[in-house]
Amino acid sequence: MPKDLQASAFPAKRAADFSPVLRVASSRLDVQFKAMYLTERIINHSVYGTMPPDQLDTTFAALADPTRRAILARLASGEASVNELAQPFAMSLPAVSKHLKVLERAGLISRGREAQWRPCRLEAGPLKEVSDWVENYRRFWDDSFDRLGDYLHELQTREKPDGPSN
Repeated sequence: MPKDLQASAFPAKRAADFSPVLRVASSRLDVQFKAMYLTERIINHSVYGTMPPDQLDTTFAALADPTRRAILARLASGEASVNELAQPFAMSLPAVSKHLKVLERAGLISRGREAQWRPCRLEAGPLKEVSDWVENYRRFWDDSFDRLGDYLHELQTREKPDGPSN
């Protein structure tokens, strides 16, 4: 490597090395950054590190992928083997197996064993929990749309002229 491109040719200098004002500002920023970083690490660890994900989070995470939703739709019509589930997808059997493991961990499917055939079947329990959770919001939106409909009806009746216009 040419001497002018070697690391020793470019001494590493921070902005704080050039001015006492910049040095003070830099040290304050370093302290503030360290405090923010440590606070974030403590909060993230205490919130995300100790709280296990609940069933609803796990179910929604499993449902987030379109391939897994398609697998569940297929299993709604009955049991199927991994090979049968893999047929409509342009992916390897190990990739389909990974999707099945995610669904199994979420409790959305179960795998049995009958000789060498390992059928997968849909387990609807977690979907009921999702349905119950969504139901609260459906009621909220139904009520909101009803109020909006009443308001629009009120506006239309206010704007109607008293008689025929000519």
